[in-house]
Amino acid sequence: MFYNLLNKLDNKAPFKRASAHCDIPCKIYDPITSQLAVLTMIRMVDLLEELNSKPSLTPNEQAQFGRLVAEKEVHGHKVKDEITVIWGDYIKQPQLEQFPELHELSHSIMLAASKAKQHIDREATLLLLEKVNRFAEIFWETKGIKTYQATCPYPPAETLIYPQLK
Repeated sequence: MFYNLLNKLDNKAPFKRASAHCDIPCKIYDPITSQLAVLTMIRMVDLLEELNSKPSLTPNEQAQFGRLVAEKEVHGHKVKDEITVIWGDYIKQPQLEQFPELHELSHSIMLAASKAKQHIDREATLLLLEKVNRFAEIFWETKGIKTYQATCPYPPAETLIYPQLK
């Protein structure tokens, strides 16, 4: 009923139309969540490889193996989701003109994330991290923010791209 009333009012005296670049125009984008998700995938692979090096697994270790694989999968999806949101909602024509590699890079992240999910392969997760770090570097540059590289202070102690926010 309320909808019908508003619709009739809109027909007689149209409301101003509103639009936004995304579902909720929050303007909060940060590739760190995708970077942390890749680090988690790397860490899960490291722990899986530790278990794999044992001659046999106890029932608890078998259960741990399953949990580690499941967590690696969850974080692989998170990488894809986070990059897709930034690529789809934040990246516009000016950024594409400045960085023509963005479409190919985003697509290659999707493929690399799939490969990293499909295998217990540290090299695959490191390649994914390299691509996501490049994406982060471009993202911050589109905002006029310089970046730096640093080794994260927790396992797996890999290099990340961070924004210089000082």
